Amino acid sequence: MLFSEVIGHEALKHKLARAVREGRVSHAQLFLGREGSGNLALALAYAQYVMCENPSDADACGVCSACAKVHKLVHPDFHFAFPVNSSKSSEKNPVSDMFLAQWRQKLLQSPYITEQAWYESLSLDNKQGNISTHEAEAIMRKLSLKSFEGSFKIMLIWLPERMNTVAANKLLKLIEEPPAQTLFLLVAENSRLMLKTILSRTQLVSVPPVDDSALADMILREFNLPQLEASTLAHLANGSVVEARRIAGQSDDKRDYFEQFATLMRLSYASKAENIILLIQQAEKIAGQGREWQKNFLLYAQRMVRENFILNQQVNEAVYLAGEEADFSAKFSLFINPDNIFRLYEEFNLALQHLGQNGNPKIIFTDLALKLVKLIVPLKK
Repeated sequence: MLFSEVIGHEALKHKLARAVREGRVSHAQLFLGREGSGNLALALAYAQYVMCENPSDADACGVCSACAKVHKLVHPDFHFAFPVNSSKSSEKNPVSDMFLAQWRQKLLQSPYITEQAWYESLSLDNKQGNISTHEAEAIMRKLSLKSFEGSFKIMLIWLPERMNTVAANKLLKLIEEPPAQTLFLLVAENSRLMLKTILSRTQLVSVPPVDDSALADMILREFNLPQLEASTLAHLANGSVVEARRIAGQSDDKRDYFEQFATLMRLSYASKAENIILLIQQAEKIAGQGREWQKNFLLYAQRMVRENFILNQQVNEAVYLAGEEADFSAKFSLFINPDNIFRLYEEFNLALQHLGQNGNPKIIFTDLALKLVKLIVPLKK
């Protein structure tokens, strides 16, 4: 991957390239950034720049033999470790090499991947991936060998926070004193879950959220939306490429989510008894949609409840609402307050859980709608 293909982070890309040109390549670096920040994309671009045979001041050449191999993720000196687990189709004691085909396919589609999406591609059901002792031993074996092409050997570890303590301790000495021309790139989202001894042996590359202008440019380029809508969606994405693509790809659905949400809420807080019948009819209408639409609707409802609570608390600078959402919330936020915010969130979560367990949508949404009648009330004086 080229630096030019990484969304945003212009200053950081220049800083990384300059460090390589000046020979300041730390043997162990931690690319730390939250999900959707592009820390994995940056680490991939950095690896290609380090291995490029004819780099410019700003980027890898993209055409040399090393670039071609790194781009396809098949360079013999570029290794990967990432969280895995056993599934119905995999062996016991799994390691990353068993899943390299899926890993390459996923990254070649987009290096902006989420942990959950990765597990779903491996059909892990509800299991969480981990980086095991067997993986640590495989890493040590690979890095004990001479490089195939005489330059750097790079080991990229994605989500090192999923490394168990025994595995981390096995790699501790190797990360501290790796063989010559060996580079560790650790790509993490939560450093608090990592061993402090590992953290202390890495140079931190802090990857901030992507700025709104870069996200808006991406939305314009990939989704061909109007400038104003692209800017609004970029702001709502809150620095995440993953979230920006998700909400931009659902821009038509998002309008439908809003209409269904607004109708459900208005019927919930209206005091007329006859609205109960309309409320149940609205619940049945939502239940008639596809299951993925229903899940996304509940996630949208959670976001709207959260934003309205923040608006109710008058923390306006932290509110991510615009257009019809903002107009509706100007009045509706009075109904989302400390008395009900946690219960509301729990009820939407419960509905999501029941959908995931293949519950009956009609029962789930009717139950949710009737609970909303009790919960959607102004703050008690």
